[in-house]
Amino acid sequence: MDPIKTEVVVLGAGPGGYAAAFYAADLGKKVMLIEQEQRLGGVCLNRGCIPSKALLHATRMVEDAAASASRGISFGAPTIQLDKLRAWKESILTKLSGGIAGLAQKRGVQVLHARGHFEGSNTLRVETSEGQTFVNFEKAIIAVGSRPALPRAFDLGNPRIMTSTEALDIPEIPGSLLVIGGGYIGMELGTVYSSLGSKVTVVEALDSILAGADADLVRPVLRYAEKHFTELRVKAKVASMSTAGKQIKVVTECDGQRREELYDRVLVSVGRVPNAEDLGLENTLVQRDERGFITVDSRMQTTDPSLYAIGDIAGGVLLAHKASKEARIAVENLAGESSLFSQVTIPAVVFTHPEIAWCGLTEAEAKAKGRAVEIAKFPWAASGRALTCDATEGVTKLIIDPETERILGVGITGEHAGDMISEGVALIEMGATVKDLAEMVHPHPTLSESLMEAAEAFYGHCTHIHTRRKVETVAAAAAGH
Repeated sequence: MDPIKTEVVVLGAGPGGYAAAFYAADLGKKVMLIEQEQRLGGVCLNRGCIPSKALLHATRMVEDAAASASRGISFGAPTIQLDKLRAWKESILTKLSGGIAGLAQKRGVQVLHARGHFEGSNTLRVETSEGQTFVNFEKAIIAVGSRPALPRAFDLGNPRIMTSTEALDIPEIPGSLLVIGGGYIGMELGTVYSSLGSKVTVVEALDSILAGADADLVRPVLRYAEKHFTELRVKAKVASMSTAGKQIKVVTECDGQRREELYDRVLVSVGRVPNAEDLGLENTLVQRDERGFITVDSRMQTTDPSLYAIGDIAGGVLLAHKASKEARIAVENLAGESSLFSQVTIPAVVFTHPEIAWCGLTEAEAKAKGRAVEIAKFPWAASGRALTCDATEGVTKLIIDPETERILGVGITGEHAGDMISEGVALIEMGATVKDLAEMVHPHPTLSESLMEAAEAFYGHCTHIHTRRKVETVAAAAAGH
């Protein structure tokens, strides 16, 4: 079979890969998108962001139904049919993946379901179900993503020990579930299984869950976990695991004490590792860092001039929307434009109950850098809209430069925090000041009002909470008059 020739090859059809392929095609490039799985969309669509959010939404209804009794509306005990739940989840993934395939066809992107292996800086060997062929290209974008880490000590070959991949399939509702790792994956999936009826215990090696998130934002999630999970242990580690009949025997260490316990299933959520093996990178000029991620510059170009890397495989924060942004930067550079990944505000969202979202500088980061900042907060207990949807545990927080009063960071915990954080991104990207935000009219009653009211609180004239007016602000205003 003669080699296939194309201008651009994109290896991996996740949110970075297909975004890159589509944008390159929109710019007039001849593009081939190579994906080894039959369903497009990558980990995010098939084994990550989308299925986890579907399950979080579905299982949240169990809690909402129980909570509605206090409002005078009562339901019977829920009946959970796992086959239907799985089928509903799968229907969403099939629909979204089919949509991506349709968009690829409309854009003229050639999709090849195959495993790719670099034979050189401009040649890929591709292995399909029909055999082997070669693809010659001018530029390639590597977007092969990452996978859940499973330390060797935990890999017993027992299906009762799961990573997020298996946990999202909901093989059963275990009576007891141990979650190793209190990061966003562990906390989200722990929430799903707890809502379904499992007794969930979380073990986290650090001194708090959700490392990297602002402590003020995490506090409401901690309260939820302490109420709904069987136990939440921090500064704890798993010493060993072994099979014990139809259960897993786990030895944990916490506060100098060792516990030996039995669990029906164990979820290992201790991070992710790059899918950098068996790609033939040794046949190119590409270099990897000590953790195995491909090194790139601010143009998303690797140390090989013909190859770019984006998304999880390029390291940094492993978020789908970061990969999509990097896709546009890589494509613009290979198309001859100048585009840099520099000072880009990447929001983060954790879809726990309640949700956490933040962007820009956090208070902890400011302290670590020795940077002076001022803080403004608005508690949702003072929000009429939060009261109407039983979301009073929420908080909105602003990180502010004391000299310029520019907004450096925004954090939100509460209902729909993930949907609200984009306003924070816009404020930071546009260089807005607290005054700008305070003067923006927000609709009432809404949760988004909390952003405006946090800004008003900074100046001491927030309508729905009483705060002391800043002396320096008063002096500045008087001087201005």
